[in-house]
Amino acid sequence: MSGKIIFPDENMIWTIVISIVLVIWIIYLQIRLRQEQKKTREAKSKFEEIESQLDTVQLETIESRINPHLLKNILNSIQSHVYQSYYAIDKLANVLDYILYDSHKQYVTPKEEVDFILSLIEINKIKLSPLFELKVKLKIHENEPLYQQRYLVPLISVELVENAFKHADIQSPDAFISVTISFSDSIFILTVANKISAKEPIKKDKSGIGDEMMEQRLKIIYKENYTLDKFVEDNVYIAQLKINLLEHKAKMLAAR
Repeated sequence: MSGKIIFPDENMIWTIVISIVLVIWIIYLQIRLRQEQKKTREAKSKFEEIESQLDTVQLETIESRINPHLLKNILNSIQSHVYQSYYAIDKLANVLDYILYDSHKQYVTPKEEVDFILSLIEINKIKLSPLFELKVKLKIHENEPLYQQRYLVPLISVELVENAFKHADIQSPDAFISVTISFSDSIFILTVANKISAKEPIKKDKSGIGDEMMEQRLKIIYKENYTLDKFVEDNVYIAQLKINLLEHKAKMLAAR
């Protein structure tokens, strides 16, 4: 057997060189891709952190303006009808407890919010004549687990109830206010309707701030898990707030 050395031809050498270059290039691209993916994840995480901080600041600003505004309206109601103040003050105590101790919580139970709504209605009733038609309906399934779980934002019902008493036409013989509170299939629904006055309302510089704050809170917290509908039909103003607490809870748990 001869000791002759066989060298690979030129084509084979180029094939090997090109293969090595391609492997190195693929490895380089994979490294760059991982680096870019890491940067993208870090940027997304930072964006979500900033967005969360912004939402928190917005909510704190909104909530800091809700309580004084609500308290002022309640005290004005009581002051205008002192002869009914004993019963109103009893209900006011419930409302104040809710404002002072529960409104700063991130969430309350639907039951707590419903109790608050009923106390708020009782306080506002002193503005009305005993003959005025005020209808309050409860359609509550109290045995549902979420009714006693904290996934509802406190004071989210204030503006709808307050606006009904503020803008209702209480002089007309067919005037009325209707409040329906429903909790079924883990969905909280508040429907408020009132006969509106034919007179042009007096526009105030700060009117609409409460509605705007409420809608900002809903968008920030519940995003696509709520609907808020407002419309006028035959001189009756109707507003309905619907919040799907089960979907909201599922997204909260998934985000942990």
